[in-house]
Amino acid sequence: MNTNYDNKLKSLYSSISPGKPIMSSDLANLGISSDLAVYYVKAGWLERLSNGVYLKPQSTLEFKACINVLQKKIKGLHIGGKSALEQYGIRHYLSKSPTTYLYSWDTVKLPDWFASRYNCELQRKRIFRESHDLLLHVSHFDYKDDNNLVSEPERAVLELLSGVGVSQSLTESEEILEGALNLRPDIITTLLQHCTSVKTVRLFLEIAEKLSLPVYEEIKDQKFPSGSASNWVWRNKDGNTLVLRP
Repeated sequence: MNTNYDNKLKSLYSSISPGKPIMSSDLANLGISSDLAVYYVKAGWLERLSNGVYLKPQSTLEFKACINVLQKKIKGLHIGGKSALEQYGIRHYLSKSPTTYLYSWDTVKLPDWFASRYNCELQRKRIFRESHDLLLHVSHFDYKDDNNLVSEPERAVLELLSGVGVSQSLTESEEILEGALNLRPDIITTLLQHCTSVKTVRLFLEIAEKLSLPVYEEIKDQKFPSGSASNWVWRNKDGNTLVLRP
């Protein structure tokens, strides 16, 4: 290998972290062409995960690092709903094979190199009036820049409830919300006012009142976009009916 190739390899190794996927665009920024990347793979200096995706040899792919990379590729990607609530300690029980629930702005497919290694479910959710580059109350976990983007607890609750009647059990949702005792009134108020899902707004208010959540007493006299004066009725394919009053 000539000196130029050697210098590029040293630059590559000094700039990548073990466990973090390396994209072809990262290599290009270091002046490493696709042909040179192929050479590095054959020589054992790079491991190829998929077309245009590489890993530092003898390192294990890390979930957190993968999410950080995918967040740069997929609009609005963040950990939300049940998975976000679990990170904040709001859960009913721990699953032996937990699914990580991801949310995005557009309908996309997770890349095979990621989906084949991690049990994740990606949903397109647009239940708030917002933009993909300025999501309401989605932040770096523990507010550290090197952490994944995660829904704050109040948003995660509404994302969870938005799936009730579709992919989420109402009973389990209520059991999870029993532990949501520290929801912030100002944050939940903002999110409810920007929520475009009548079902989600009504369901949250109904469950919060039923469980006597502390936040309910703080917001119960406010007006939220809960639709018309009639009941909201939904029936699933099994014939079960969900009725939410205005």
